[in-house]
Amino acid sequence: MASRSSSSTAAGGSDSPQKPTKTKRTRRKTRKARAVGDMSRQMGESHRRFLQTMMVSGVIDEQAAKALYQYCCETHHTQYAPDKLEDFIDIINSRLQPMFMQIRKGMSEDNGLQYYALVNMAETDITRMSSDYADNELELFRKTMDLIVCSENGKASSTDILNSTDSMTTRKMKKSETEHLLSRLVHDKWLSEKRGEYTLSTRCIIEMEPYIRTMYQDHVKVCHICRNIAFQCQICENPTCGIKIHNPCVARYFKGKSEPRCPSCDDFWPHEIPEVKRPHSQSRR
Repeated sequence: MASRSSSSTAAGGSDSPQKPTKTKRTRRKTRKARAVGDMSRQMGESHRRFLQTMMVSGVIDEQAAKALYQYCCETHHTQYAPDKLEDFIDIINSRLQPMFMQIRKGMSEDNGLQYYALVNMAETDITRMSSDYADNELELFRKTMDLIVCSENGKASSTDILNSTDSMTTRKMKKSETEHLLSRLVHDKWLSEKRGEYTLSTRCIIEMEPYIRTMYQDHVKVCHICRNIAFQCQICENPTCGIKIHNPCVARYFKGKSEPRCPSCDDFWPHEIPEVKRPHSQSRR
């Protein structure tokens, strides 16, 4: 008891330190309560309308997200600041967190544009799709992912996908059923299709990234420039290097360089350099 008394006296008096401490705690609680209250006030009708649209769309590009943000604010007469989209989404995400949901941002491998996707974080594998697809449909989707992720070019042909149905352990699917399922997966934005070749869509990569990184550790590589998972990409031909760069990242990184060289090993970059794609709103100007 004596030692405690002497230490409090050394700190500046016997009882005086207790009152400021209590006051500080009270102030902290007050500030926290105000912050919670502010958050509840900030989550208004404009945020709810934005979230409802995301729930219907699943994924939208950045230009559409900015336009939707402006529309929601103007419709519900709330303050609109063009450069505050991320803050606006952060408020929504703070409310989604207890439900293990999040609006997450990611890049399209096809055009390099930024997209926003509503992500279910409670389930990190394909079971998140179980409410929309039957067991044999989910099995075929897994096989399609295997083909895409393990391929050299990040693509799977319709022929290879059709052939994979022969090894299904659940009920096998007819050709017509498989083709119908692939159309649904494209419509639901889990896959993309061009000229009979299928790739993982932007939504799929954003939402399934933890699952892909876990299940395909030996096959997945990241883009050397943006550090995101890379499927549609160019690869350094130096056998001791072999870095991958997304096609849109290649376009931006090597833009204006007469002799492109690998950013890792400095070898000559022999691939064709694609053009930088711009958002539609900019390309029309």
